[in-house]
Amino acid sequence: MNRLQSLLAAAPVIQAPMAGSQDAALTLAVSEAGALGSLPAAMLTPAQLKLQLEMLKDRTPQPFNLNFFAHTPPQPDAQREAHWRGLLAGYYAEQGLRLDDIPSGPGRQPFGEETLALVETYRPAVVSFHFGLPAPELLARVKASGALVFSSATTVEEGVWLQDHGADAVIAQGLEAGGHRGHFLSPDLSLQQGLFTLLPQLVATLDLPVIAAGGIADAAGVRAARALGAAAVQVGTAYLLCDEAKTSAVHRAALADSTRRRHTALTHLFSGRPARGIMNRLMQELGPLGEGPPAFPLATAAIAPLRAAAEARGSDEFSPLWAGQNCSGSHGGPAAELTRRLLRAWPD
Repeated sequence: MNRLQSLLAAAPVIQAPMAGSQDAALTLAVSEAGALGSLPAAMLTPAQLKLQLEMLKDRTPQPFNLNFFAHTPPQPDAQREAHWRGLLAGYYAEQGLRLDDIPSGPGRQPFGEETLALVETYRPAVVSFHFGLPAPELLARVKASGALVFSSATTVEEGVWLQDHGADAVIAQGLEAGGHRGHFLSPDLSLQQGLFTLLPQLVATLDLPVIAAGGIADAAGVRAARALGAAAVQVGTAYLLCDEAKTSAVHRAALADSTRRRHTALTHLFSGRPARGIMNRLMQELGPLGEGPPAFPLATAAIAPLRAAAEARGSDEFSPLWAGQNCSGSHGGPAAELTRRLLRAWPD
């Protein structure tokens, strides 16, 4: 049994990295409970990420996964940005905000030299990527650090590409998964499938371990994924209500609403790239995938002031309420308890 097989055998449950809804506290709780905790880095500066890594280094010897985005930053488009601001102008006036106060900056950073240096210093057991893989020279250094490399595939073609370009395991991201879609070869959402059709095709096609992600919220989902050939499962939404998560109050309230949480949709309004979340006012009024926002991640800047103003009033009308189609496993409590329940569904 090689190191990758040993890791997945020892920790067949992976906590999905959830940027904006967690920090190292959740990673730590999951890893200490015997699964593979994940730390999302896409919304952290190198200095912030270093603090989180120091916490993990000091508090656990257990392996963890460090997750990055591998997107290519777009060129700003002034015409598209002006159109986007025009669509939001009424909301800004309603909230008493000024469009001139929109902050600059992309909001999410791709993997680069500064974060690579932290990988080489802290040497996480796993480094995972969303939206493909970084440049070959960066990836080579990640692997030279000793890290295993995972990345998400939303189609069989993406899984084959990842295998051919150096991934050690492929995460099969079903269409029902919460948060950002991991597609990188084509933005055509009609190419993407639910987990339990995508998973067996990837298992049959690839020579790499395949990790199942999307709609897995309980023991039954774990067993179903294993029956279809998954080497491990990745679970996200079920962790959002855990004590250690940093999920906002309005996001927690939406997840706890058993009626409302059943209505999710893919939307690009909050970041410029399709991601699944619970329906709210902005999605309903502009259309979840309506025309308008600039390319990922530039849409985030204009949404941020609206979100902050609304959340200060206890409203989620402009908040990204990321969640998968199956929120039934989101009950709250310690992350260790949820982790142990999921692990018990994967018997030796």
